[in-house]
Amino acid sequence: MSSSPVGRPTRGTTGVNRLRRIDRWIARHPVLRRTDDPLVVDLGFGASAVTPLELLSRLRRQRPDAEVLGLEIDPDRVARAGEQAAGVAGVSFARGGFEVPVPGGRRPAVIRAMNVLRQYDEEDVAGAWAQMCDRLQPGGILVEGTCDEIGRVATWVEVGADAVALSLTVSLRLAELDSPAIAAERLPKALIHRNVEGERVHAFLASLDREWTRAAALAPFGAVHRWRTAMQALDDAGWPLVRRERWRLGEVGVAWDAVAPA
Repeated sequence: MSSSPVGRPTRGTTGVNRLRRIDRWIARHPVLRRTDDPLVVDLGFGASAVTPLELLSRLRRQRPDAEVLGLEIDPDRVARAGEQAAGVAGVSFARGGFEVPVPGGRRPAVIRAMNVLRQYDEEDVAGAWAQMCDRLQPGGILVEGTCDEIGRVATWVEVGADAVALSLTVSLRLAELDSPAIAAERLPKALIHRNVEGERVHAFLASLDREWTRAAALAPFGAVHRWRTAMQALDDAGWPLVRRERWRLGEVGVAWDAVAPA
């Protein structure tokens, strides 16, 4: 185990069900279904064992043999989480950062790093991605992003084991949603300063907001129907959408090349 974790301590904020959208997305991802070693790392899990334990519970609905390793730089957080999760099989905790130390030389299928890079500069992102992805299994993924305090607005980047970004996902609670442009406030660090005229992510969010507005007449049929109609319009307009089966959940995924910094 590393004696000098790479990175800075997170703010430690966490909350029950805050990362539920990301958990369920990971649990249904093909990489978790096909791997022979379903180890998932929760990097920067925060001030308690809440998010690693919730992640384990949701993963095991799809992979009963899934395991979760929670990593934190702060040793007090690691000790506290271990006490809180005492007796729970399949979850463990250790001190670590972007170097992702895993006992026994195992490599995770998935590394989740939510609300970790928001405190860094944009130019730090590529290096952090590369360091984390270097620890993945072949074909594994890094899931890195940001969400609001109660998990109703979330965005994340899927990054392959070669440290090349694959997609951006926007996930929103549709009930009482006024504008999907609210996602701009929670974009991952690689994109949050790029939501300006002339940038691809700005064009995508503008199109998303426009199609949601155009579908307003369908609101009486329910927010999900309105959302799916808006997503179909985005697809028809040529946006390279991915994982379309998740539209019903208030999510939309788009290929990274369509939103990457210009």
